[in-house]
Amino acid sequence: MTGDLQNPIFTDANAARVALEEVRWPNGAVCPHCGSTGDDVARVETKSARPGLFYCNGCKGQFTVTVGTVFERSKIPLNKWWLAAHLLNSSKKGMSAHQMHRMMGVTYKTAWFMMHRLREAMRAGGFDTPLGGSGKIVEADETYFGNVAIENRRTQRTDGLPYLKKGKAAQKRAIVSLVERGGNVRSFHVAVADGESVAKIVNANIDRETRLHTDESRLYTKVGANFATHETVVHSHKEYARGDVNTNSVEGYFSIFKRGMKGVYQHCGEKHLHRYLAEFDFRYNTRTALGFNDGERAALAMKGAEGKRLTYRPTN
Repeated sequence: MTGDLQNPIFTDANAARVALEEVRWPNGAVCPHCGSTGDDVARVETKSARPGLFYCNGCKGQFTVTVGTVFERSKIPLNKWWLAAHLLNSSKKGMSAHQMHRMMGVTYKTAWFMMHRLREAMRAGGFDTPLGGSGKIVEADETYFGNVAIENRRTQRTDGLPYLKKGKAAQKRAIVSLVERGGNVRSFHVAVADGESVAKIVNANIDRETRLHTDESRLYTKVGANFATHETVVHSHKEYARGDVNTNSVEGYFSIFKRGMKGVYQHCGEKHLHRYLAEFDFRYNTRTALGFNDGERAALAMKGAEGKRLTYRPTN
């Protein structure tokens, strides 16, 4: 899939539909209602049928390639969806909805609507395969971004003692990220970054044979014993690397995330923070260093739209 902006998928709705069919169904159409394939599914070729219509002999239903995706019932042409996916994935730090609406000729509201649905498409599913493994390194760290609503700010530490002064843990939204060195990242927005929540994330997402690298935070002291080794660097003593022990990969990810959020998006409601994390995780996990280009990244985002819906009203 090319990232060339002269590609017809960015200007022609029919070409965009065909491209989405190829991405979603590389081995032939699959009925989204009952899962029928092969001879049980046929394209409707009559003149009165809308382009891309299929009929399923299994469940006697009709469908197009957008059914069962974030594009379902959208009045936005598929070529604009392809263009939005390309623009969002060809910029390392993202693209604002205002910039998107100016470049694509749609309203700001439409651009905002599209971008949140594309972020949903970029969101990874269940993490069945843990990060790391024998001889591999996973770096874990937490950061804080954006202010928690005043009514939700904590006045006590997790041990029940009051804060001696206003700290970022009480006022900021906590994010925990795990980065396999040379591989993928997984990020989580947590209500409170305490030992219990961090241990749950680390245990569920990292292979036990992994070398775990963190800073000197006490959040990882207990859970670190569950892995092959737990090695730390002491940032408070200006130690940032000791041999191959460091947290530079996860710190680099946080740098990209924060530069994008502050410089491009500027504002993010807490209820949407997990979607922005999914966007930055997706681009990091399909970065050029891992062999992906802009076109492949956009195609993977479009393919990820399958099986997801994001609505603000009931769909029944």
